[in-house]
Amino acid sequence: MYSYLYTFAKSSPDIGKELFLAWAGWVCIWTALMLFLLAIFNACNILSRFTRVAGELFGMLITVLFYQEAIKGVVGEFGAPIGDHGKAEDHQFQWLYINGLLAVIFSFGVLITSIRSREARSWPYGTGFFRSFIADYGVPLMVVLWTAVSFTVPKEVPSSVPRRLVCPLPWEPASMNHWTVIKDLGKVPPLYILAAAIPATMIAGLYFFDHSVASQMAQPKEFNLKKPSAYHYDILLLGVMTLICGLLGLPPSNGVLPQAPMHTKSLAELKGQLMRKRMVASAKEGMKMQATKSEIYGRMQAVYVEMDASPAPVAEKELQNLKVAVLKNDDKDGDGNFDPVKQIDAHLPVGVNEQRVSNLLQSIFVGLAVCAVPVMRMIPTSVLWGYFAYMATDSLPGNQFWERIVLLFVPANRRFKVLEGIHASYVDSVPFKYIVGFTLFQFVYLLFCFGVTWIPIFGVLFPLPFFAMISIREHVLPKFFPADYLKDLDSSEYEEVEGHSFNMGSMHSRDGESPNPEDEDYSSAEMLDEMTTNRGELRHRSMSVRQY
Repeated sequence: MYSYLYTFAKSSPDIGKELFLAWAGWVCIWTALMLFLLAIFNACNILSRFTRVAGELFGMLITVLFYQEAIKGVVGEFGAPIGDHGKAEDHQFQWLYINGLLAVIFSFGVLITSIRSREARSWPYGTGFFRSFIADYGVPLMVVLWTAVSFTVPKEVPSSVPRRLVCPLPWEPASMNHWTVIKDLGKVPPLYILAAAIPATMIAGLYFFDHSVASQMAQPKEFNLKKPSAYHYDILLLGVMTLICGLLGLPPSNGVLPQAPMHTKSLAELKGQLMRKRMVASAKEGMKMQATKSEIYGRMQAVYVEMDASPAPVAEKELQNLKVAVLKNDDKDGDGNFDPVKQIDAHLPVGVNEQRVSNLLQSIFVGLAVCAVPVMRMIPTSVLWGYFAYMATDSLPGNQFWERIVLLFVPANRRFKVLEGIHASYVDSVPFKYIVGFTLFQFVYLLFCFGVTWIPIFGVLFPLPFFAMISIREHVLPKFFPADYLKDLDSSEYEEVEGHSFNMGSMHSRDGESPNPEDEDYSSAEMLDEMTTNRGELRHRSMSVRQY
């Protein structure tokens, strides 16, 4: 968005580069005002109208834009930097070619090692603390690692190979205009002050959409959050921060879509989920021994008390709902049998340590990063291209739009491979022709949204198609897709079913027995990785109900 603003300001004789920051400050002032109004008039009440199709389209557009920047960046490493007037020898073919090759190595190195580090919790080696540390902080560690590798380039090579970030120091005289931009606000012509409301409307809408989707994903009912939602307060606070950034000549920072669900994830407690394996195993053992319902519950209660270290009366109170489920045989399938695998999850909820301290610390560290500019200037630009590619790649798993695109490339005679594994519930419940139709609609709409970003100047309008999706989802899509199928394809939750194996044309249920839980080294974080998508959503898993 800021690149559009800069392009417009640079081409305007009444603003130019000199007043760009002041004009951007007016854009932020208008944006803050609009966010204040959205908060005051409770605009967040329309959150329920943003369905999964809009959120996943937005996520895929961001993914495409990240890939676009990464590819353009790596290709650009083979040419001379734009606006560069350095030494002539730095522009010689051999040095440009070497710089490009190093860019390919560094960018792919960051991409591959970052992806591998995110899988560290399931590694067979290392302690639980080591695996969790690598999984949580592996990506920034890979940026540091490949930055260090870049300094192994021989001294005989020009200093511009590899290229590094060019960023002025905040305390340099040339940078002081950033901090005093408020004094230039009056120099912007009145007509342009009014015109600033146009991009401000787009930014306010973009922030509102991004923040609302992130809030929805970070506060699902499955996390059992007890404090009331603060959607309006958050938008009001976002408006204040946008105003401050504009007056300081800084681009306002939002982008909560990736980290908000991850923040909730990091505060989750999964003690109950870790108990699950032992409790299920204990219940199954009792059922094999044909124990009574009371005996089965007693075995499960004993495991709970042992692992929770709480007095028996406390455990009895916490497990009251589970006790009712066991003794009354309230199986949802109605077959009269208690199935611990299906029913225990509802009675062992995920808990979250609700607080705002870590959010505040995160924001403070982002602010302090301004003081780390001298260190950031050591990072090769190619490392950032790899980081952009990683951000795009990491956002794909858990996006059902992407999973449907991949499904289109699976031939009909190989589709059983998908059904054998854990798969999204719509694969079972929705005919394939409707899956294809819905996916093609999303893909064409994504191309349209991406095309809008390429329109000179008017590319700032790219948030509008996402708001138009509300009306399209409510009034257009129901005319082409049956209501039940549309509900499954545009589900508010990430729903999965367990797979079945095929044998000579017949499907047989796989043995659901798992290894002895006593022998498994599961950490809370590893269990949470299995239960959630990369988007931070809890996976809702059940048995397949499709008939073959």
